[in-house]
Amino acid sequence: MGVISFFVAAALVVSVVRCAPTRLRDRQESAGIPDYVMKYAPVVYLHSDDPYFPTDIQSFLDHTTPRVNYNEVPAPSKPLTQDNVNQLGGDVYLTSNDDVTKDPAWIKGTRPDGNGKTNNAITAAVIVNDKGNGNVDAFYMYFYAYNYGGEVLGWNKLNFGNHVGDWEHTMVRFQNGQPEAVWYSQHANGQAFRYSAVEKTESGRPIAYSSKGSHANYAMGGTHDHTIPNLNLPGGVLEDYTNRGVYWDPTLSAYFYKFDAGANAFTPYNAEPTGWLGFKGRWGDQEYAKDDKRQVKLFGQAKFSSGPTGPADKQLNRDKVCPENGKTCILRSILVPRGADEEE
Repeated sequence: MGVISFFVAAALVVSVVRCAPTRLRDRQESAGIPDYVMKYAPVVYLHSDDPYFPTDIQSFLDHTTPRVNYNEVPAPSKPLTQDNVNQLGGDVYLTSNDDVTKDPAWIKGTRPDGNGKTNNAITAAVIVNDKGNGNVDAFYMYFYAYNYGGEVLGWNKLNFGNHVGDWEHTMVRFQNGQPEAVWYSQHANGQAFRYSAVEKTESGRPIAYSSKGSHANYAMGGTHDHTIPNLNLPGGVLEDYTNRGVYWDPTLSAYFYKFDAGANAFTPYNAEPTGWLGFKGRWGDQEYAKDDKRQVKLFGQAKFSSGPTGPADKQLNRDKVCPENGKTCILRSILVPRGADEEE
């Protein structure tokens, strides 16, 4: 398909589409959480060929050791728990106990069942920031044990940006209980769309497409070049691939929290552990050294980079729909891979 035809077809995408049904009453109860936060919670389509599924948070801790500069540091207990990992310092990397190039089973995560649930695995967190005056930002955080990075020109021998641990998210901004905009995290940046523009389930839940391996979130299926942040061309040097593969409803196996921006504190809606949200280190290995046989560095890019920080570091009290990162915040009102119609 030509580029022009691609854009025309994309612009005509029907906003309301069918997907696996999940009734509101079937989803995990969470006393006190605003009903619209659940009603309009995004659903995710994982790529049909992605071997790395969402991962249970505690399972990840069970398979990692805290290290600083590759050296093990004393931990509160072994294995680590979601209640004590916050006692570690901000310079700590939760480092895999296994050589991830050997593809240990635990980094594959948990495949959602036919209803979109990751059984016996808490793989997401919903964080609600009520700013008052009817303004609410709801963050839907997704966790994966492994990120397979981009391939230059589709060549798997030239692969960069792999890392242990992967936190991604979508954010829905509400005004008086109505969704206004949706943010999709993508690598170091992302994209924002008006709620009216995005694909939705029959019940009105926004749809996110998780890219194969990297798990960057996109508002539509297809091929996405991420060489230039927030441009999203349908092809290029570094591509992400999304499709309507495995249906995942993150709210079925999630923790739920209220975020108090003034106190910088989290309060669970149920009896969820909160300590893990206070961990200021990295969820994953430190970038492998140059002399590590697994590492390749070329043009300043590393085959294996460091793991990410956690949900508390994702600008939960942002002013705009986009995080403040020095880049222009574009709020799109049409579902196309590129282009902007206004700055927020």
